[in-house]
Amino acid sequence: MSTEPTSIKGSVTPPTSIDSENSGVGASSQTKGTTGKRKATPQRFDQETCRKGLAQMIVIDELPFKFVESEGFKKFMFVACSRFHIPSRTTMIRDVYQLYLDERVKIKQLLRSSCSRVCLTTDTWTSLQRVNYLCITAHFIDNDWKLNKKILNFCPISSHKGEYIGMLFTVTVDNANSNDVAIGYLRKKFNPRGGLVQNGKYLRMRCMAHIVNLIVVEGLKEMNKSVERVRGAVRYVRQSPARLQKFKECVVVEKIECKKTLCLDVCTRWNSTYLMLDTAQNFERAFERFEEQDTNFRAELERGEGWPSLDDWNNVINLRDFLEHFYEFTLRISGTSYVTSNNFLDELSEIDILLRDAQLNSNVAFNVMAIKMKEKYDKYWGGIDKINLLMFVACVLDPRQKLKYLEFVLSEMSSSEKACEMMQKLKESLYELFDEYKPPLHSTCSQSSVPTHVSLGESQQKMKRRIQALYKKRELEICGEDKTSELDKYLAEANEGFVEDFDILLWWKVNSPRFPTLSKMARDLLAIPVSTVASESSLTPKIVQALVCTQDWIRKSSSQEDIKKIEERIQELDKIENDIFICFILILIFNQK
Repeated sequence: MSTEPTSIKGSVTPPTSIDSENSGVGASSQTKGTTGKRKATPQRFDQETCRKGLAQMIVIDELPFKFVESEGFKKFMFVACSRFHIPSRTTMIRDVYQLYLDERVKIKQLLRSSCSRVCLTTDTWTSLQRVNYLCITAHFIDNDWKLNKKILNFCPISSHKGEYIGMLFTVTVDNANSNDVAIGYLRKKFNPRGGLVQNGKYLRMRCMAHIVNLIVVEGLKEMNKSVERVRGAVRYVRQSPARLQKFKECVVVEKIECKKTLCLDVCTRWNSTYLMLDTAQNFERAFERFEEQDTNFRAELERGEGWPSLDDWNNVINLRDFLEHFYEFTLRISGTSYVTSNNFLDELSEIDILLRDAQLNSNVAFNVMAIKMKEKYDKYWGGIDKINLLMFVACVLDPRQKLKYLEFVLSEMSSSEKACEMMQKLKESLYELFDEYKPPLHSTCSQSSVPTHVSLGESQQKMKRRIQALYKKRELEICGEDKTSELDKYLAEANEGFVEDFDILLWWKVNSPRFPTLSKMARDLLAIPVSTVASESSLTPKIVQALVCTQDWIRKSSSQEDIKKIEERIQELDKIENDIFICFILILIFNQK
């Protein structure tokens, strides 16, 4: 398929049934006059500019390509701008792909202009069409100390096996065994180029959200009976509009003010199980009243996992409160519009405290669940040798934490001997990394050398810098060179206070002149995402790549903190869908009469 823009061969003729009195002759903009009223300022019509804008709308709003051939859109465009020749869906596909190529050039230029390293997250999965996909996302802090996230590629791969993945990306963050092969390949490939820190010693960064998922899933196995019984009750009510309507009447009678709608979970996604329990526990009394009105309710559940007893509801409420911490935790660490690596230790200690407290629970089933989860926790985070040390270094480079705070938190999480051992390894890694970032000795010497004469054509500014260099040299001769490194000076300074609105990137931007080497480390380490977030789609490979990447590049960044709001909106839409279905049934009954 050609990627160059083509002439408008696939355009369609505007409909003639619309009153031409309102049809536009071109684009116009609104401006305010001196009287405060808006006046239309006509602009020159440009077919290619309009087509590009249409392509951007298709990508940003995730519209199907056939949208341009819909009757409603044709009528609207005829009224808005009758001169615009609407392209066909085939032409639109070519325009979108050309937009992708143009935006890709801009992304390459942006990465070339950035002085920091790039951290990558990856994810692979198989679509409904059985096509294996790989998504590669770059995370970096630009020259203005702004955190950036850009999808570099979204492409099909022949297999999920490590040897195939290694040919396509530079680093991975999830916990699949196949990634060991990929990491080995990458070290071998990139070490000769000198592009890896510490020869690739810290190349692999395990996805924090994936580990949390493994921990929670392990725990849910122990509380499965109570969850299954509540799931069965929710499934029964949602199986027909009539049952759902009767259940809503029970909610009204019981005066339950919760506005949420019952939702059924996906068993393989624990966060959806949490959302199901979070909603269902509000309607315990409504379920009891529903049983009185529906004689088949209890009988049907008894044939399955059983009727949810009072103990089951108590387990569900306790489990819901417990899982809420992990749900909120996952939202926080999945953010891409803010720094997450500096909060690694705080998040880790929160999970550790939660699991230790849960093991003291008087409920036997809850106690066993917490023990199983702690075992899974220890498998991945039980020792410093199991955690990428760059995560701890990123915490040190948070001016609110530094080494003292880390030492305190580690001593709270483990024995004093183990904490001392971990701190020793951390300090060694910290200074090794700092030495690698320090500029070569010959470059500093060349900067401090002073010319013995001045050419006649030298500017006044150069003369000023020469005098300053002479003064610096004289100071070194009298007082001697300051042996205290940037890192030691930074660690010796008092910590910043723990305030919620603290902007760590702004702090390093302001203090980078005082800590030029450390600020380079901070730009690289604070860009590391602790989790990888997947992007999913099911179109053809070439257009999927163009759509996913281009949408990420031209759409404004949105915070991952909005995920919870999105989940709530999905529940609202689910409620509307149920209401529409009930209306549809009523219309059918009415028509039959």
